[in-house]
Amino acid sequence: MGLSRIRIVGVVFAAVLGAGCASAPTVMHYEGALAQAPLWPAPHTQETPRYRYIGELTGEANFRSAAGGGVGMRDVFDWIVGLVEGATRPVVLQRPQSGAVDRAGRIYVTDVSRKAVFVFDEAKGEFDVWDEAMRGVRFVSPIGVALGARDEVLVTDSELARVFRLDRSGKPVGEFGAGILQRPTGIARDPATHRVFVADTHGHDIKVFDDEGRLVDTLGRRGEGVGEFNFPTHLAWSGRTLFVTDMLNSRIQGLGDDGEVTLKFGRPGLYVGNLVRPKGVATDAEGNIYVVESMYDHLLVFDRQGRLLLSIGGTGKDVGKFYLPAGVWTDSRNRVYVADMFNGRVVVFQFLGGS
Repeated sequence: MGLSRIRIVGVVFAAVLGAGCASAPTVMHYEGALAQAPLWPAPHTQETPRYRYIGELTGEANFRSAAGGGVGMRDVFDWIVGLVEGATRPVVLQRPQSGAVDRAGRIYVTDVSRKAVFVFDEAKGEFDVWDEAMRGVRFVSPIGVALGARDEVLVTDSELARVFRLDRSGKPVGEFGAGILQRPTGIARDPATHRVFVADTHGHDIKVFDDEGRLVDTLGRRGEGVGEFNFPTHLAWSGRTLFVTDMLNSRIQGLGDDGEVTLKFGRPGLYVGNLVRPKGVATDAEGNIYVVESMYDHLLVFDRQGRLLLSIGGTGKDVGKFYLPAGVWTDSRNRVYVADMFNGRVVVFQFLGGS
């Protein structure tokens, strides 16, 4: 189908509402939220807790009627979907990769298995799935997502080898990078200079575009030296620094405005804090640097100098555990989101502040 299931049912919703079917407003909640939310470091360690578990984003299940219980639009929704698809199958994340949060608090999550971008709108209580990269072309392998100019959403597709521009409703409005990018993955934008950075994993460099999609610079080349890369993946822009996950060099590099390396940390090893297969990278308002270590299923927290502060994780499905996590990102409320890929969820933590 050219349209996602959510959009199709949304049209039917409108018809039902027009017929006078009353419904309570829909609200977003976090799955798995606990009355006694776990803290890290744990209180019994005598250290001040810095992070609190909020819950999980999994998909359609995060939205429910504000009234709770009774027969309402949720039941009508399920009934209609049963008619359309033959059975009620909730839309859920399958293999989330990375994400971003806009100024309105909308959360965008790429899903490489679902071949789409999931949109969680907490303020409006709305959920959507965008699967169209451009007119008549669906996403194949969406990896990175960033906020672009004019309230656009930028999505990299590693198989289609381009960056796609979508408006706030998910409508395709353009693309760039064709013939330039080999396998684009991570993406970040500097709103001050209107530059868009794209990690070209198979090109072993960072391609720099302007907001119109014109290539203006290329940073790095393949190698192990400072400023060189070996299969770079995730990116994050913070302050005046571009953070690059230099995956097969097992490190994070920070590049300044001029492209020169201002920070470099990480090495392979067997200990917590080592970077064997680093993936997602992000920062918060206090300068903490978050790195997903996918090999050992950890979220690692470093200070501005790249010194390890804290680790959260271990292999599993329980709270505080991950199974091959991928991306990490933050929002203006200092919430930290981890794409827990093989558990099919986004785990959300609240940074409580403090050094």
